[in-house]
Amino acid sequence: MQIKDTKQNWTLNVIARVFVGLVFIFSSFVKGVDPLGTAFKITDYLTAWQFGGLSFEWLEPAAPFLSMLLITLEFLVGVMLLTGSFRRFTAWLLALMMLFFTCTTLYDAISNKVNDCGCFGDAIKLTNWQTFWKNIILDIPTIWIVLTCNLRRKKRTERDTLVATFAIVLMVIFGLFNINNEPCIDFRPWKVGNQMVDMDENLKVKSYLTYRNKTTGETQEFLSEDLMKKMEDPAWEECWEWESSRVEDPHEIKADGFAMLDMEMNDHAQELIISDHYLMIATLYDLEKIDERAITSLQRMNEFCNENDIQLVILSSVLPEKIQDFLHAQHLDDLEYYFADATAIKTILRSNPGYILLKEGKVIGKWHYRKARGVADVTLN
Repeated sequence: MQIKDTKQNWTLNVIARVFVGLVFIFSSFVKGVDPLGTAFKITDYLTAWQFGGLSFEWLEPAAPFLSMLLITLEFLVGVMLLTGSFRRFTAWLLALMMLFFTCTTLYDAISNKVNDCGCFGDAIKLTNWQTFWKNIILDIPTIWIVLTCNLRRKKRTERDTLVATFAIVLMVIFGLFNINNEPCIDFRPWKVGNQMVDMDENLKVKSYLTYRNKTTGETQEFLSEDLMKKMEDPAWEECWEWESSRVEDPHEIKADGFAMLDMEMNDHAQELIISDHYLMIATLYDLEKIDERAITSLQRMNEFCNENDIQLVILSSVLPEKIQDFLHAQHLDDLEYYFADATAIKTILRSNPGYILLKEGKVIGKWHYRKARGVADVTLN
């Protein structure tokens, strides 16, 4: 299809490139902040998806590499779209990526095997269908970019090569920095300064009930106290029927599904986190990936906490006998340990181990084990 080289067509090409380019740069940046989070999401896809007898679990060890490859490609395409570099190559690379994203998210929306694609990292959460329609919207300017990729195209090989090289190097350095440290921007619930449990004793648990109007089919949610007054009307039950209910507890931990279970499966998360005593949680989600430097860090953290009257506990997702053997081997038998889902632990910290300091339900600090000495800089009141 031949597109005429008119001012209008060229302007639309520029608008399309800027729009899609900015989306790709934003998407790659929020994932580049946390490449391990993207790697965990890729692992979810690799373990959940199967086509006939074909599975992808064998690719799990490559998840960090695939994460960096995806993030770097997104950033590269975004930068080249904005700068007009290698326009024909970029247009077709964009088309291939959008075809892959669109097909993937359509299948995911239908199957719902992974409930969050992670296309914008933890910065923006979209449902599977929202993600698919987002890609459909991006497909429209993508088609125009492909159709008009030859308009006013100039050969600028050296300049375009420099732009592409700079984009790749920049994102690789940025991504590797965030892999070897905690994410430089934290979009997760356990962000430093966040109040994970509301300590206001005046706040009360609220119960809400949803009723449906028998005549109109309209649904309406009522606070339980208000509902009691409405039910005094004899005609109420003739017009409305109960549909669902929910409870809103302001004192719940603001992290879905978080627990700290002991050997008897009792949850101690609430009592530990709201304590007025400093609590340091060391997260361990994979004992097979812990190195000597990490073990030394954990031993030093234990010494620091003992010297400063801080309660240190281990939060792990591994089997009880394995965590017991590990702590015994490292002369850390005195440490309390609790269990949680691996995903919940990774949501707190990407580091293995990582450290999070809390007091009265508030996150005071977080550290990658390589930066654990920074805990000494926190003022303990």
